Amino acid sequence: MNTQKSRIEQLKLNGYKLNFETSITQIFENYRKIALYAGLSLFVFGIILITLIYGGLLSYFGIETITEMTKPENLRPENLSKEFLMWYTIFAILFTSFVSPFSAGFIKMAYCADRDEEFRLSAIFTYYSSSKFFTLFTATLIISLTNTGLATIAEQLGNGAAGSVASLFISFYTILTVPLIIFGDLGVFSAIQTSVALIAKQPLLILGLLLISLIATLLGLMFIIVGILFTMPFIYSFYYILYKNIVGFEE
Repeated sequence: MNTQKSRIEQLKLNGYKLNFETSITQIFENYRKIALYAGLSLFVFGIILITLIYGGLLSYFGIETITEMTKPENLRPENLSKEFLMWYTIFAILFTSFVSPFSAGFIKMAYCADRDEEFRLSAIFTYYSSSKFFTLFTATLIISLTNTGLATIAEQLGNGAAGSVASLFISFYTILTVPLIIFGDLGVFSAIQTSVALIAKQPLLILGLLLISLIATLLGLMFIIVGILFTMPFIYSFYYILYKNIVGFEE
């Protein structure tokens, strides 16, 4: 077992110290370094992605069908067919899993910014050609399927709120999964289990850090919605600093 993995095992057993004020300061400082570059990257690739998705739908369904489908009255939950909801859920799960290496690239950007290392735009896509792609994809797929499964079961039992709460808990306790894969070199199940174990050591403090990071991210909605693309990098800084302050790196 290498030094990093040995340290992670010790942290799971003995816990760790995490300073709230220091972590918040570090998150803001890291965000300041990546905000513009990451925001522009998200803006450019967001436009490309939307164009590709819309173009694909347009070529497959046609303009008339798309226009009919996007009418406000047809987008109400009660008017959506079960078949549509099923395919939408499948697409959402696969899409979330497929973009997880992209998110990992922004966390790596936060790492490079913290160390004042050069970071090229192409590096955001590093994990698509990395051996970690399958691990990132599979881990995100498992988490998404678990969330969706619990939400569906709760809905069938007539308690959708319980399913939503369970999904939030799972998402919260697995927030270190991606950093543990790309920095800790852990496998799928090991990363998920380790994330749960580490977050469980100080859940309230970490929840406070997460809430502040989410509020800072959502402030972008005040700036003609596009602004959220420039505040979204805040959450990647949060993921990185959280991992750095809990697990750390071998020097």
